[in-house]
Amino acid sequence: MKYAFRSLVPVVAAVFLSIPPLTLTPHTMTAMAQSADPGKDNQLLAEITNKALSNKKFKDVKASVQNGIVTLTGTVDVYDTKVDADRRVHRVKNVKAVENEIEVGGPEVPDNVLQNKLVKAIEYDRVGYGTTAFNAIGVSVQNGAVTLSGHAYGPVDADSAVAVAANTKGVKDVINDIQVDPVSPMDDRIRIAVFRSVYGFPSLNKYAIDPGKPIRISVQNGNVTLYGVVDSKADKDAAGIRANSVPGVFHVTNNLVVAGQEGKQ
Repeated sequence: MKYAFRSLVPVVAAVFLSIPPLTLTPHTMTAMAQSADPGKDNQLLAEITNKALSNKKFKDVKASVQNGIVTLTGTVDVYDTKVDADRRVHRVKNVKAVENEIEVGGPEVPDNVLQNKLVKAIEYDRVGYGTTAFNAIGVSVQNGAVTLSGHAYGPVDADSAVAVAANTKGVKDVINDIQVDPVSPMDDRIRIAVFRSVYGFPSLNKYAIDPGKPIRISVQNGNVTLYGVVDSKADKDAAGIRANSVPGVFHVTNNLVVAGQEGKQ
C-alpha cells in the first residue's frame, strides 16, 4: 500500500500560513519579566544577608540570588554551621531553592583519630538521661565524612548523636543511618528487666560503675541485641545468658566484643 504524502503538502502549508504571528502584549511581557526580576532578587539577597545570615558564625558565608534560587558559598568551621545556614535561608519567604556549596574548613583530622574521638563523645553523650544503655550507635569515617549507624532508643537520642558529630571540628559531612527503635511498652519493660539482669549480676556489676554503660541493650519487638566491649569471653557469655533469662524476650543476639579482639570475626 502506498501513502499519498505529496497530496498533504498544500494542506499543511495552508495550516501554518493561517496561524497568526505571536504578539507580546504588555501582560505577557510583565509575566515573563516576573520570572527574572533583579529587583526582587536584590531584595531577597538583602533579607538573607542582613537577617538569615547575620550571625557572626556566618561571616565567611556569601549568598547570591538568581530568580529566587539562592547559592551559598564560602567556608565555615564546623558542618553544623553549614546545615544551619541552609536551614535559615530556606525559611526566608520567596526563596525557591538553595544550592549549598559551603565548604567546611577547620583542621584536617585523620579518619581514625576522628572516629575514636566521636565514638567516645557519643558514648557519653546521653549520660544522665537514663537512656545511655539503650543506645547502640556506630561510627565510621571516610575522608572526613561521618556515617552514624546502629540503633537509638528514641529520636532525641539519635538527633543528639548527629549534633555531636556535626559540631566536631574535622567533620566534613554527616550521614545519618541511625534506626530509632519502635515505641513499645513491652519493649520498655524488657529493656529495664534486661538492664537489671545484666548489670546486677555479680561478675558483670563492674560495668555498671562506668557511666557510659559499655554493655548496650537494643530491643525491637521483644528481640534483644547486646552491643559493646567487655573484658573477657566469660563476661560476654554471662551477659547473653542473663539477657535470655528475662521473661518475654523472644531472642537474644550477642554482639558483644571481647577487648583486644575488635574488628576480628
